[in-house]
Amino acid sequence: MTTELDLSAAMSRDLAEPLTLEQKALQRAVAKVVALGAQVGVSADQMIELLQSGLTVGELLEVLAARTGEVA
Repeated sequence: MTTELDLSAAMSRDLAEPLTLEQKALQRAVAKVVALGAQVGVSADQMIELLQSGLTVGELLEVLAARTGEVA
């Protein structure tokens, strides 16, 4: 729940304000997850749907990691 609140706050913040270190780290982490998803054929929209359906971030990462073995 805290991550959801952090993401909501980050999306609604004033764009004129510089990002905090935590927001920059979160932005890099999300970019890496999206890149991994693209590499294994899972779009960002599909990942969002999985998370909204109840999958945790940890479980999503496990799914993506498992798919890396399927991609040759």
